[in-house]
Amino acid sequence: MIKTHRFLDLSRPRLMAIVNATPDSFSDGGELYSNDQLNADLIGKRIEQLVKDGAEIIDIGGESTRPGAAVVSEQQELDRVIPIVEWVAQHCDVAISVDTSSPAVMGEAALKGAHLINDVRALTREGALAATAKTGLPVCLMHMQGTPATMQASPDYQNVVTEVNNFLQQRVLACLEEGMAPSKIWLDPGFGFGKTLEHNVALVRQLPELVSLGFPVLVGFSRKSMIGQILGHPVEERLIGSLALGVMALERGAKILRVHDVRATRDIIDTYVAINS
Repeated sequence: MIKTHRFLDLSRPRLMAIVNATPDSFSDGGELYSNDQLNADLIGKRIEQLVKDGAEIIDIGGESTRPGAAVVSEQQELDRVIPIVEWVAQHCDVAISVDTSSPAVMGEAALKGAHLINDVRALTREGALAATAKTGLPVCLMHMQGTPATMQASPDYQNVVTEVNNFLQQRVLACLEEGMAPSKIWLDPGFGFGKTLEHNVALVRQLPELVSLGFPVLVGFSRKSMIGQILGHPVEERLIGSLALGVMALERGAKILRVHDVRATRDIIDTYVAINS
């Protein structure tokens, strides 16, 4: 029987660190590569530092989902993700999340020690729903309008908050019908995934509406273009904006912050908990 990792207990907010095993992710793509190959030493040092800085969940992804990103083959994704899952499972006391839409990666990652499936496509890819249910792992369902290749071309909604919430409710129902327990479902509104700045702002302001559905809410603002649009800053200067949005999300009921900058985010979560406990 699969046991839920203690860091997936959401009685307090949790900190998820991003590990992109990709050459082309928008902020840190290629940082774990040398000579066009994933470097095991770099990966180990990066993850050990993330855990030392306070990461409770390590989210490992092998496919870039930046705007305009190309789809990678299933085998490429397996080759990128599974060795890292195995390494973390053997060396770190941390929950392991796999950022994937691939049924094969979901199944193999579960066998190698993953604790959570994090799917930007909300288990809509053929076979993904059944594969996740078979693992018995919790899942985070994210909203995205379109695909990574097209999502920022011309995002359009009549009411972004209503449409995002309705989509996620439909995906929750699909999970329940597949036999998944409600306690193993998380939701992510998908900031920056097929949304304009106006859409993202509306989702932040009305995040309590998503929280009110009764499922833990994960948010990912870290270094995203919405911060660049608000502040006029390049990627490397978006830390303070990321932290500000993180505090706003916690105050509106979010339970998981998915970030690149772990140490600084650890401080805001610990401060938030100290004031609100």
